[in-house]
Amino acid sequence: MCGIVGYYGINSALPRLLDGLARLEYRGYDSAGVSLALDTGLATYKTRGRLSSLKALLEKEKPLETKLGIGHTRWATHGEPSTINAHPHLDSRGRIAVVHNGIIENYVSLREELEGLGHVFKSETDTEVIPHLLEEELKSDADWLEVIRRTLSKLRGSYALAILNQDRPGELIGARMGSPLVLGLGEDEYFLCSDIPAFLHRTRKAITLEDGQIAQITRQGLALWDLEGREVEQKAFTVAWDPIAAEKGGFEDFMLKEIHEQPQAVLDTMRGRITPEGRVELGELKFPAEFLRKLQRIYIVACGTAYHAGLVGKKMIESLSGIPVEVDLASEFRYRDPLLAPNCLTIAISQSGETADTLAALLEAKARGSELMAVCNVVGSTIAREASRVLYTWAGPEIAVASTKAYLTQLVALYLLALDLGFRRGRLNGNQVAAATENLRQLPDAIKKMLTGDKELKDLAADLAGRDDIFYIGRGLDQAVAMEGQLKLKEISYIHAEAYAAGELKHGALALIAEKVPVIALATQPALVEKMLSNIREVKARGAFVIAVTDRQQKQIAEASDYSLFIPKVDPLIAPLVAVIPMQLLAYYVAKIKGCDVDKPRNLAKSVTVE
Repeated sequence: MCGIVGYYGINSALPRLLDGLARLEYRGYDSAGVSLALDTGLATYKTRGRLSSLKALLEKEKPLETKLGIGHTRWATHGEPSTINAHPHLDSRGRIAVVHNGIIENYVSLREELEGLGHVFKSETDTEVIPHLLEEELKSDADWLEVIRRTLSKLRGSYALAILNQDRPGELIGARMGSPLVLGLGEDEYFLCSDIPAFLHRTRKAITLEDGQIAQITRQGLALWDLEGREVEQKAFTVAWDPIAAEKGGFEDFMLKEIHEQPQAVLDTMRGRITPEGRVELGELKFPAEFLRKLQRIYIVACGTAYHAGLVGKKMIESLSGIPVEVDLASEFRYRDPLLAPNCLTIAISQSGETADTLAALLEAKARGSELMAVCNVVGSTIAREASRVLYTWAGPEIAVASTKAYLTQLVALYLLALDLGFRRGRLNGNQVAAATENLRQLPDAIKKMLTGDKELKDLAADLAGRDDIFYIGRGLDQAVAMEGQLKLKEISYIHAEAYAAGELKHGALALIAEKVPVIALATQPALVEKMLSNIREVKARGAFVIAVTDRQQKQIAEASDYSLFIPKVDPLIAPLVAVIPMQLLAYYVAKIKGCDVDKPRNLAKSVTVE
């Protein structure tokens, strides 16, 4: 997500900070800033927009040279993109500077506590509580490392931090919990960065900080500590990637990298929204109780992959809250003269927040008197600004055109919304919500399992790459996954693919099934397995080559199919979030075998800003 670069060494810090941040631009950002440790104190410069704006500001201000500093490029989470919300953030006296990646889940309560002690906050961010906490802790203890440990112990959530203290000249602090932070070890210089590309052109020697570790860089060198105050040893390694591969985290393509980032993206989207007791808290939505009591219908508008997320969301919301849901292709919504029910809510789903058709549909719903909400990945985007309420996904920037992690985080957000609506409308009790959130907590590990055994997918892809037509079938939630699977294959491999509700086969599509035609059959919903078994036998009787996506308990499905891709056994409502992983990987490997550009497929764009 955001980019962190810290530097301490024998060379001028500012050029290295700016160069490192520029090498992290692929991560996406909306503001940038630096803090420099000068002899006269900390000098902080930040601005909204690109690094070019920050460079223009620095050229104008002409800061003095220093050999110690921190820099940041921010992807907005808490608070809109602005200069005030840009990092670094300072304490009340401007003597402590912090840059942060991650999400502080309990920042609201920490901020209220600090405000009660007289602290004044300037930004809307969760990050700003950290320098103020450090400042407050320093009042009772002069031991800087102990102050840092005590401050970190109060934070709930994820963080990668780089910290400067004006009263500790010649010292750079880093800390990590759940968000990446890497040390680059050069000749008489150190780099503290969120990703390896920031320093790879200067040194290949690196140390990856582990969760709960603190890095202390001084004139004497580097020391690593744990949260108990014990010094720890961490072996350095040599980075073998070239600089271009490093931007992709060592992966061959951004799409593959983003597929593998999904466990973390799911975890980030859940952070701060599930309490330790298992309740769902979506305080950012602030739906009045009276509105929820009268809410009669929900309309979801979206395009492409986001539309498929909406189809899954429909089932989740209807099952858990009892509210009827309609899902429309945004490009068709306003042209069908929609009859919106009174007391309704329209939800626009968009990764970029700039999708023209989705924005037009949202504005049409607004003109017809609907309450508005967005599920979006980009803070401050047009759709986010137009919607009355926004449930942000924390997928981070997606570089590849074909959406993967943004889709999955949209599903997580919709599931949390469904649970919240179900509880607040009295359809679910606290124990039911806690059980559901416990299922959701298991999702990152289930996805990781699907990402480790991809050899069979590569073998299967080699067989499918030469085919002209591939069909996907499913029932219920599996139909939505089938639609997403065929879209991924079409987008990046250019193979003709179609998805059908399995029960519709005999109403026309069965005529297309011939000898050896591949049919991918999704069967993850226990209540529909018997019906799917009949559909698999239907296509097998016509000579189809059937690839089942199911769990190992469905032995009849596996036995009736030619090939099986097994997913871990999970709750049926979240099975689509696991079953889509092999669909993504299969499309990826088929495209690679065919020599296609998986990150930039022909004729397609990442954000569709025209109708």
